[in-house]
Amino acid sequence: MSALAMEPLAELAPVALADLVEEAALLARVDRKYVVPVAALDELLAAVPRGTRVLEIEGRRRFGYSSTYLDTPELHSFHSSGRSQRTRWKVRTRDYLDTGGRWLEVKTRGARGATLKQRVPIVGDGLTDDAAGLVDAAVGDGTARALRPVLTTAYGRTTLLLPGAAARVTIDTELTWISPAGGSLRPPGLAVVETKTGSTPSAVDRLLWQRGFRPVRLSKYGAGLAALDPTLPRRKWHDVLARHLHLPTTSDHRSTR
Repeated sequence: MSALAMEPLAELAPVALADLVEEAALLARVDRKYVVPVAALDELLAAVPRGTRVLEIEGRRRFGYSSTYLDTPELHSFHSSGRSQRTRWKVRTRDYLDTGGRWLEVKTRGARGATLKQRVPIVGDGLTDDAAGLVDAAVGDGTARALRPVLTTAYGRTTLLLPGAAARVTIDTELTWISPAGGSLRPPGLAVVETKTGSTPSAVDRLLWQRGFRPVRLSKYGAGLAALDPTLPRRKWHDVLARHLHLPTTSDHRSTR
């Protein structure tokens, strides 16, 4: 727990995974993302509402995640997301490195800007019939057979359950982007804090606003792929890559939509 070995976190009561899922599954939700220095997390956690609980499994409060994003050869997912198209989508496999399990997850846009997530368990590298069927039903017939891995992300995550609001907060540290071609990038000293709520912002959103942090346009997939491949346009992630991750703009790193 090198990046989140913090006293305020140790003071929070635990919540079991089953209780977290029951109280705040939020498969249809509004996500707000913030880029926060790791050095600011202690003070933020010390101020969370009384009754906030932290996900704990077998004594662990931080868990390793690895996600591999799948896209078409034309990068339809990347470009549709970067242009904020109504029909944008993401497909990824997610591995829970500490607790086990592998899932195929599909994210699409729901009503009023909400994110709709659907998922099925998978084994191995290929898509099961159930997984392929989920992709085709959510995105479009024939999409599943066109997908290929284009980016892997790895990070450690701590999950908070806020009291009385069915709202979750995830804190991701040591985020690393890895290309199938072998390149990688880890932004130093930064955490991605994400609130997952209904339409009403959470108490943690308000804490972040009070401290000068505002939601940013950050997709781990879109921003990571643009950061690693200078031939791709940065699209709506241009500001966060330049301002928060301090990645210089090149002639190839266009922000055109």
